[in-house]
Amino acid sequence: MELIKKYSFRFLYTILSITICLLILTTFYHFNMISSNIYQLLKLIILLGNILISGIILGKKAASKGYLEGVKLGVFFILLFTIATLLTAQELKLKMLLYDGIILITAILGGMIGINKKK
Repeated sequence: MELIKKYSFRFLYTILSITICLLILTTFYHFNMISSNIYQLLKLIILLGNILISGIILGKKAASKGYLEGVKLGVFFILLFTIATLLTAQELKLKMLLYDGIILITAILGGMIGINKKK
């Protein structure tokens, strides 16, 4: 039960922080305060930054093998984004696989950094 509680809190925190940051970013984009290219770049940076921070926090709480915590986090978000893409009637593209790989690598890196920052 403790394991489910630990992961669900971290996932919920990450999703909420991503949602709030993207809401603020979208508001700026809507009022033409930032350009389209910067908007796309900042979306990716916000997503990866939040996943990296969550991986670090999960890695700090892990007893060993922080990369496995990162894999769990990365796979969860890949599944979440894939389901969201399929529900919005979009097709899966090669570009999405590239994003999925970047998300997985970022989560693994966060878990590895977190386990090393445990001291």
